[in-house]
Amino acid sequence: MASFSMQAQKVEKIRYGDFSNWVTRHIHESAVIGGHDKTVYEIGPSQTIDGNKPYNNLGGSPWATSNVYAKVSGVVKTSNAVYPAERGDGNKCAKLCTQIENVKVLGLINMDVMVAGSMFLGEMLEPITSTKNPYAKMEMGVPFEKRPKSLVFDYKVDMPDVDYRIKSSGFGSKKKIPGRDQAVVFVMLQRRWEDAQGNIHAKRVGSAGKHFTSSSQWVNGFKLPIIYGDLSEKGSVPQYLQLRNKNNSYYSKNSKGKMVPVVEEGWDEANATPTHVIVMFSAGNGDPYVGTEGLTLYIDNVGFGY
Repeated sequence: MASFSMQAQKVEKIRYGDFSNWVTRHIHESAVIGGHDKTVYEIGPSQTIDGNKPYNNLGGSPWATSNVYAKVSGVVKTSNAVYPAERGDGNKCAKLCTQIENVKVLGLINMDVMVAGSMFLGEMLEPITSTKNPYAKMEMGVPFEKRPKSLVFDYKVDMPDVDYRIKSSGFGSKKKIPGRDQAVVFVMLQRRWEDAQGNIHAKRVGSAGKHFTSSSQWVNGFKLPIIYGDLSEKGSVPQYLQLRNKNNSYYSKNSKGKMVPVVEEGWDEANATPTHVIVMFSAGNGDPYVGTEGLTLYIDNVGFGY
């Protein structure tokens, strides 16, 4: 991580967190769904990968995205909702979109699926071979033992002026649901340990989060304060920052290389030292296949403030 000073606060930028470098992947989808050539982006060293190959984080990049290569029952399909975008003066940023993807199967089945672009610290385990238990395909979090005061980043939001969301899972017709979706960012600092059976446990050391509810121009150097200790002592805890127990745990590889749930057992002491950090940005904050089409979150220059 590179360090620089901003407004008398030391900011340690997360590697590749300036989003100036991207991996470009060219993937050929199966003929049964049209045989299209698709471009899929990942956050990492600038290079191009041709062919239907599973992606592993390159160049020490800690970032994963919801952009995936799936091979379900032999059918190759891709999804891309996180893009590099020009910010001006040759600078790039990350563009996270909520969009509808159309899938036609042999001209017989015509499916529209709502997807929300997201990026997080961790790794996506490709190829995705089923739609069951999506968290089990995402290794959420990276090793981290520091205690930053804040997450620092630039952001811009394009929010459609509508008061409904669309639910479109590809099965059944599209449905309008009252209420506007939100983009979101959250930080979870965890102290993890593994038991003799290979189960991973954790306590929550620090938490931070923000909803983006309206359009905005670029806000530079925004500081999202991290609160240490028991967040419930500060008042009601928003659902997306609540402890993640057995029902909604994120996953990580244990010492044997097996993906297992990371079960948060409770809030840690306010002075505890974490072992891992989770950072997630997303253009949606609702249930799967539900979103406000066109909601776009731009993110740049992500780091930790001390």
